[in-house]
Amino acid sequence: MKPKVSVNRLTAPASVALLISLASITAGEAAAQVCPGTTLTSELRRPMGMALSNQGHLIVSETGTAILHSGRISILRTAGNRQTLIDGLPSALNDVAEPSGPAGIVMRGRTLYVLIGIGDSVLPATIPTRHLANAEVSSPIYSSVLAIHFSAHVENSTAGFTLSLADQQALAARERVILSNGGGDTIEIELVTDFPDYVPDPLPGLPQIVRGSNPFGLALAGDSLYVTDGGRNLVWAVDLPARTHSSLATFAQINNPLFPVGPAMIDAVPTGITYADGHLLVTLFRGVPFAAGTSAVVQIDPSSGLQTPLITGLKTTIGVLQIGAPRDPDHLVLQHSSGFAPFFMGPGVVLAFETPGSASSLIVNCLTRPTAMLLDQTSATLYVTEMLSGRLVAFQLGL
Repeated sequence: MKPKVSVNRLTAPASVALLISLASITAGEAAAQVCPGTTLTSELRRPMGMALSNQGHLIVSETGTAILHSGRISILRTAGNRQTLIDGLPSALNDVAEPSGPAGIVMRGRTLYVLIGIGDSVLPATIPTRHLANAEVSSPIYSSVLAIHFSAHVENSTAGFTLSLADQQALAARERVILSNGGGDTIEIELVTDFPDYVPDPLPGLPQIVRGSNPFGLALAGDSLYVTDGGRNLVWAVDLPARTHSSLATFAQINNPLFPVGPAMIDAVPTGITYADGHLLVTLFRGVPFAAGTSAVVQIDPSSGLQTPLITGLKTTIGVLQIGAPRDPDHLVLQHSSGFAPFFMGPGVVLAFETPGSASSLIVNCLTRPTAMLLDQTSATLYVTEMLSGRLVAFQLGL
């Protein structure tokens, strides 16, 4: 008999049980498509991150399009009603000709923290997967964290703001930027910290080779932000009062089981990150050729950086959530793609794990290149963004 999802230990702050009633199967078995979601919008520019405001709105970061500096932050005030909070954020085509701009976001109070990705800071070298520094980078604040301060009134009514290149340069100079939309509303933006765009990574005979920083995921705990860097294969700890950053944990390469398809060793490529019950959960996406079974979720002690495996045997894992009681937690895992073929074959899926060592249960398997998920425990709704379609999809996990 095929098992059903059994995650009925999940609890909301108001003690509302999340009773997942979706018929599903164990991961790896052949199955019909499980797609109970509702599309809220498909107008997003390659969405990468989500946050829930204290006004109950979804806020989405959009990494942009092929147009320079098309990064954007949107607010979904009601289902399908997308409004721009800020446009013109740094964004450019990266070394593989994909847009790179705003990435992970997290919100506390009236401050939204926004990661800015690598942009066009590096260029492809003649050797595959290797990079050169770009002497004509299009923004001075790639690979950074911004803080955007805005009122509840702005969130509920603004027609949006636009950041200019001059504003980007002012932020790089550590100036606080105040934007006005001409309607009497303003927002304030400041640079929290600026990671190095790249570090030297020379090869014999090729001293100009560099390794780019590529911040992706963001978590907040106390006075610290924690940032995954998929380019440098590490997690940064950002001290908010001091506005400084330091390396918390680094991830080693592993053997490529599909070699000679791809390099002999593959990078960790940390992506999603969340803070729960005193520890960090980080997803390791893994690099080319994105072999099934190599991706994982690791648990990190934020005080020491000590890391331990939590869930292994995954493929292109890009997000994780801990749900349920602290003493007996469950986990939801978002995979960018599934199946056993290399690269991005197979649909994106959401898996549920009752315990780290248990078999997974499949909740959703109809996603196309998903990038982030967020659980609103009050309404028992799981939100997932899709990169290429620009969709934000809602899945009802309880009654």
